Amino acid sequence: MTTAPLRKDAARNWERIVAVARVLVDEGTPLQLNDVARRAQLGVGTVYRHFPTAEALLETVATPCLEALVAHGEQALADDTPRSALAGFLALTIEAQVTDASLAMVAAATTDTLPRTTELKQALLSVGAQLLERARDAGVVRSDLTSDDLVPLMCGVAYAANVHSIPTTRVETARRYLTALLEGLCTPYSHGDSAATADSGSGKTARHTG
Repeated sequence: MTTAPLRKDAARNWERIVAVARVLVDEGTPLQLNDVARRAQLGVGTVYRHFPTAEALLETVATPCLEALVAHGEQALADDTPRSALAGFLALTIEAQVTDASLAMVAAATTDTLPRTTELKQALLSVGAQLLERARDAGVVRSDLTSDDLVPLMCGVAYAANVHSIPTTRVETARRYLTALLEGLCTPYSHGDSAATADSGSGKTARHTG
């Protein structure tokens, strides 16, 4: 992908390509650069100059979501209630997984095309591990839970929500499943942070008392 500053016309083409790719991903249509060029009404060569592979384009589509999750995680580290900080981070991550198809595909990939993607994925894992460690040290989550457990657990919740709900109720279902999971992860009656919220990042909360 082009990294140098773009001319105005090139920048417009880049934005058009990414916008078309975003629509295709949301539709569940596999990204094919020739198809993107046709829909964007651009030459195939123009698309390939910006994105040499479909993987590079997909990762670019997912980048804003990854950046937002990392930023939220970093902000959560400043929260002085470790359990709610972890719960809010996990809730936002789950919501992103069930609403942004690009995130699930990029997260599941074993290799990355863009260095930025690798950087963001590593940052996301790191901030999740730090939030879990704080909660564990505070005694508000199970002591045997490790950072390696978080990814499969979150993937499990997202998969269950995707399979057992319709698109209009998917986020609500994911929050409900996450709340049930958190009640199993957290130690009983953790005081000082017992009203941990599954904050989606939109101001809505799902309270639990586990």
